[in-house]
Amino acid sequence: MTRLLVLGMLNVQPMSGYDVQQGLQMTDAERWGGVLIGSIYHALKKMELEGYVAVTSIEQTGHRQKAIYTITESGKQYLQELISEALKASSVLYPSKMYSGLSFYEKLSPEECRRALEQQRSTLQDEYDAVKQGFEAKDAAMQHNIPPMVMLIMDNMFAIIRQQQDFVEKALALLDTQE
Repeated sequence: MTRLLVLGMLNVQPMSGYDVQQGLQMTDAERWGGVLIGSIYHALKKMELEGYVAVTSIEQTGHRQKAIYTITESGKQYLQELISEALKASSVLYPSKMYSGLSFYEKLSPEECRRALEQQRSTLQDEYDAVKQGFEAKDAAMQHNIPPMVMLIMDNMFAIIRQQQDFVEKALALLDTQE
């Protein structure tokens, strides 16, 4: 995913590794894209060796130099392959740890089970709040002009979290009926 996001950003405009890193941090790509922000420089160097990106200039900022990367024609073709692969890949993810735990919930005391599910509820609320905060920052940065496809993505992320929250509430309610 790192390669796709880095090449996608460079396809918009040439930028330094730092600029790519800041852009991905601003959009909270670690959360939704599974990108480790620290892996960006490694990916840039590797893709430079593979001919997908090239250093087009070196800028001096104070005592530091920063390389400005641009995507090559080969990189643009590779980006199209990565996009196609990403769109074809299954995106169905199940909360398998929670499902596994719930499959054997009766091995815990009702109080332990309730505490664990309440912690899950709190974690989901924290996730919702973090996504909301990231969305609001992105919305402000884009001057309230978020593209429709990005809005669709954000709406889906919120829906997934709300669905998980609803599931946990139903599991807690089911516990209440069995006590």
